Amino acid sequence: MPVFEYKGKSTTGTAVQGVLKAKDRSELERILRNNRIMVTSVSKKPSQINIQIGTGIKKIHISRFTRQFATMIGAGLPMVQCLEILEQQMEVPAFRRIIGEIKESVQSGTTLSEAMGKHKKVFDDLFINMVEAGEIGGALDTILVRLANYREKADALARKVKGALVYPIVVSIVSIGVTIAMLKFIVPTFAKMFSELGAELPGPTKTVLSISDFINNYFLFMIIGVVVFFVVIHIVGRTPNGRLLLDKFKLKIPAIGTLIRKSSVARFSRTLGTLLSSGVSILDALGTTAKTAGNRVVHDAIKNASLSIAEGDTITGPLKECGVFPPMVTQMISVGEKTGGLDEMLNKIADFYDEEVDAAVSALTSMIEPVVIVVMGAVIGGILIAMYLPMFDIIGKIN
Repeated sequence: MPVFEYKGKSTTGTAVQGVLKAKDRSELERILRNNRIMVTSVSKKPSQINIQIGTGIKKIHISRFTRQFATMIGAGLPMVQCLEILEQQMEVPAFRRIIGEIKESVQSGTTLSEAMGKHKKVFDDLFINMVEAGEIGGALDTILVRLANYREKADALARKVKGALVYPIVVSIVSIGVTIAMLKFIVPTFAKMFSELGAELPGPTKTVLSISDFINNYFLFMIIGVVVFFVVIHIVGRTPNGRLLLDKFKLKIPAIGTLIRKSSVARFSRTLGTLLSSGVSILDALGTTAKTAGNRVVHDAIKNASLSIAEGDTITGPLKECGVFPPMVTQMISVGEKTGGLDEMLNKIADFYDEEVDAAVSALTSMIEPVVIVVMGAVIGGILIAMYLPMFDIIGKIN
C-alpha cells in the first residue's frame, strides 16, 4: 500500500502534517476528512528498500511502550494522540515505524487490537487478546496497566532465569577452553622434552600425553563434531516429539531442572491469572497461555486442561498428570475453581513462585561456583602433576 505525505489544517485552523498509508489519494482525503482535517497538499512518499534481520525490538522496549501507553490512556488522552507521542519519542526506528502504522490504522477506523494484530512479531497473542478484552469491556486503561505489570514481572523473571543459566554455561565453556589450551599448547612442549630424555614415563603422564596427541591430531574434527551435534539438536528441537524429549530432559537436570520447573509454574500462573482477570474466556486464556509456556511438557498439559474444561471437567486433572506442577499448586488451583476466584489464586501462586525462583537462582549460583572451582582445580592440577612426575623421577635418579 502506498504511503502519502500530507499537509492540512484542523477545524481550529492549526497547521498539521503527517504520513499515512492509503490505496490512493481519494481514500487518503476521505480518511483525513473523517478526522476533520482539510487537506492543502498531498505527495506520494518514495519507496525505500530496508534490509533487516529480525525486528530489532527487545522485550524491554515493548514493556516501556506498554507502561507509557497505559499512563497516557489513564490520564484521559485520546488514543491517536497517545500513539503519536509514543511514535515521536521512540528511539528504536523499527518500533517507531510500527507505532506509526498502528496510529494510521486506528485513524482509518481499525480497532487497536486489530491494528496490533498486524504486527505479531512484536505483539504476541496475549497482548492482543488482552487489548481486545479491554476494548470490548470499555476498560482499556485498566487492562493496559495490568498488561504493563505482567510484562515487567515476566521480563524480570526471564532475566533471573537467563542470568542463572548463563553463569554456569560461561564458566563451563571457559574451563573447557583452558583445559584444551593446556593440552594443545603446553603439554606438547613437555612431550618433546620427555622424548629427548628417553626416560620411562609414569602411567598418568602417558594418559595426559595421549589425550594431548588426540586433541592435536583431531582438533578440527572435534570442532566439526560439536557444530554438527548442536545443529542436530536444533533440528530435532524443532520437531514436536524432539522438542518434548528435550524439554523433559531439561526438567530432569539436577538444580537447573528445578529452576526451569519453578519458572514455568510462575509464568503459567502469571499469564493465565492476568488473562482471566482481564475478562478473557477460560478457553481462549488457556490457548494463549499454552503458546507462551516455554516448555513442551507444560504446553501439552495446558492443552489437555483446555480439552478437559471443554468436556465439562476441571483444569487440575491434566496439570497433576504432567508432573511439573507441585501438589500445592494444583490444590490451590482446585480451590480457586470451586470458589470462583481462580484469577486471584493464580496471581498469588505467581507471586509465591517468583520468590521461589529467586531462591533457586541464589542456590544454583552458590552451588555451581565451588563445584566449578573444584573441578577446574582437579583437572588443571592433575595435568600439572602428570607433567612433573617424570621430572621428579629424573631428579631422583640424578641424585
